[in-house]
Amino acid sequence: MFDIKKIRDNPDAFDAGLARRGLAPRAAEILLLDKEARQLTEALNDLQARRNAASKEIGAAKAKGDEEAFKRLREEVDSIKAHMPTAEAEQKKKRDSVHDILAGLPNIPADDVPLGEDEAANVEIRKWPDSEIEPKRLNNAKEHFDLGEALGQMDFETAAKMSGSRFVLLKGQLARLERAIASFMLDLHTTEFGYTECAPPLLVRDEALFGTGQLPKFSEDLFSIGFSGQEIIECAEAITRENKEIDLAKAVGQAVDTVSRRFLIPTAEVSLTNIVREQILSEEELPLRYTAWTPCFRSEAGAAGRDTRGMIRQHQFSKVELVSITAPDQSDAEHERMTNCAEEVLKRLDLPYRTMVLSTGDMGFSARKTYDIEVWLPGQGQYREISSCSNCGDFQARRMNTRARAKGEKETHFAHTLNGSGLAVGRTMVAVLENYQQPDGSIAVPDALKPYMGGAEKIEKI
Repeated sequence: MFDIKKIRDNPDAFDAGLARRGLAPRAAEILLLDKEARQLTEALNDLQARRNAASKEIGAAKAKGDEEAFKRLREEVDSIKAHMPTAEAEQKKKRDSVHDILAGLPNIPADDVPLGEDEAANVEIRKWPDSEIEPKRLNNAKEHFDLGEALGQMDFETAAKMSGSRFVLLKGQLARLERAIASFMLDLHTTEFGYTECAPPLLVRDEALFGTGQLPKFSEDLFSIGFSGQEIIECAEAITRENKEIDLAKAVGQAVDTVSRRFLIPTAEVSLTNIVREQILSEEELPLRYTAWTPCFRSEAGAAGRDTRGMIRQHQFSKVELVSITAPDQSDAEHERMTNCAEEVLKRLDLPYRTMVLSTGDMGFSARKTYDIEVWLPGQGQYREISSCSNCGDFQARRMNTRARAKGEKETHFAHTLNGSGLAVGRTMVAVLENYQQPDGSIAVPDALKPYMGGAEKIEKI
């Protein structure tokens, strides 16, 4: 979301920011609706003031026995009362229109984000282990799905029978490898990098998804589970208690409109960031750093025909997420730190990668600047994204109403939020399988994961 005052003060700067996103100017439209809403607010305030004054005058006229004045004033008050609901509805309509426009607009890119329409304009900023040398290419390298299926431990067919396409059943050592990768990442982030491990809810209300920017624009990417029947009944009963004239059947209809839907999380970013929803934080406790390993659920609505085989793009996958809540002057440094934490996972696993800064046309909705970390996959012969680390500035905090206050000050300001994958567990497994594949079809276990694999040196066919 955006500060409407800043748009009023500098509409050209706002439109220039949208232009960097490839969007048409909207400031004039927003400010016109905002002006009309404020004019209606002033008119309502005037009507309310006049109604209050006239009500007092009615009492005075009655006390004096001035029937003519009494009748005139009563008619004026009745007229104001009759007119106010229409004016209030119009004011709400204008204010909602401003809110809806602002809610649907993406964050403004930071000044140093490269300008471009899509991923072709992304810029490589570093590569590991050597910026001048391409990662080694393995002879007859296989892709992860061929390796996993040959091991008898990666089963897409059985998963499809249960759940449809874009699911996988892992068994044996590969199932343990997934757990090992996640445990290794969590231990690294909590013991060395200062993140607090959380076990957050996997189901969230729509307001939580609005806060982090998935709603309303990206509803088609989410899995909704609808309402709990018990919740609807409880809400309906509360409605009937408050208004005895409403029968239960009508109250149920109202309850359906009132009770928030619940969604499976597309990323633990949603749960972790909303920990500070509607709070005023002390700047002395910032930054807050949270991490969690959770399953994530995405419809992949825009991914038709892409990565249809394998584990790269699935409806259900697991990820270790990193979230930071900072003061405004901390967020740029925290962004670099978070990205370095994610990169360190790949270094410890000895997996080649490169880090890209995304162009204005390739960034996510809530981000003002994003680094993508891309791991080398010998089976595909290319780098693939394994982490996105984004600084969202105060964009999400405004949607969540998350503020911070410095010690000794009365004024508050919106906090800054950041999120990143530290890393996507399934894609890390893909990278391990392809980079550690052996000529006999087995997979060597990276040294960093051996303690989590019971000391196993390699993964072999069942």
